[in-house]
Amino acid sequence: MEFAHPGFFWLMLILPAMVAWYIWRQQKLYGYLNMSAIKGFSTPVKSVMPKLRHLEIIFRSLAFIALIIALARPQSALSWQNSTTEGIDIVIASDISGSMLAEDFQPNRLEAGKNIAIDFIKNRPNDRIGLVIFSGESFTQCPLTIDHSVLINLFSDIKYGMINDGTAIGMGLATAVNRLKDSEAKSKVVILLTDGSNNMGSIPPITAAEIAKQFGVRVYTVGLGTHGFAPFPVQTAMGVQYQRMAVDVDEPTLTKIANITGGKYFRATDNEKLKSIYEQIDKLEKAKINVTEYRKKTEVFLPFALLALLFLVLEFVFKNTLLKGALT
Repeated sequence: MEFAHPGFFWLMLILPAMVAWYIWRQQKLYGYLNMSAIKGFSTPVKSVMPKLRHLEIIFRSLAFIALIIALARPQSALSWQNSTTEGIDIVIASDISGSMLAEDFQPNRLEAGKNIAIDFIKNRPNDRIGLVIFSGESFTQCPLTIDHSVLINLFSDIKYGMINDGTAIGMGLATAVNRLKDSEAKSKVVILLTDGSNNMGSIPPITAAEIAKQFGVRVYTVGLGTHGFAPFPVQTAMGVQYQRMAVDVDEPTLTKIANITGGKYFRATDNEKLKSIYEQIDKLEKAKINVTEYRKKTEVFLPFALLALLFLVLEFVFKNTLLKGALT
């Protein structure tokens, strides 16, 4: 409920003055008679009629309130929105090679990357998102989809050993681009995560980047791993032993891929830094939503105006019938 002229509600301040004037007039008209004793007087028959005289001010006050509400022009407002989204198609290309088990991230690079990527997916309900995984070769774990619950389940299932070990960055990027090449989205994006340098595959990373550029795909590259060495679990006869493994992120190549495609290179050295990178990408790649709002208003002052008239009629009728007898 809305009011077109809410200023009329200031007239409500007259109501207390009107009631006060009525009380003062009643005292002047009827007054009071004080007696020391009523012995010798017959007991008056109790009647409700004298009390009914107050219906006059009650009906008048209700009519006054209803009239003010009518003057304020109450309106029932119905509104709805039409929204159009310029979608963004995103493919996450994730390295799942053996080096992703290094524990410079918690619990390790692979699991940290999965958990933070899933949070990223949950925050982008309007985008189609897909998943490509690569190691010694690459394949599509999930094609572009708006059903993010399915994507998240498939993302959660990825693990080391699903495909032959190695780091085929070029193949991973090429597979992601292949998923986006026919997309009609306003923006096509690949988020490429790896902790190593290309050592397998038939497509060099720079060639894959050139292909991405031709199809209008922007690539954000993320290098995972601390600087220097990282603890890596190794299964031995004595159980799991940790070895210090050199971190081998090919930053020049990842930077060049990003530059060729109009993207950006990031370096993640821990969980918080990786989360921050996803947040930056989230801000850089926001869908444009055009919202058109429609409003329909219906005037509802008439019931209040009729109610005010009804109370005035009731006051007139009672004043000249029942109240006339009560006042005599």
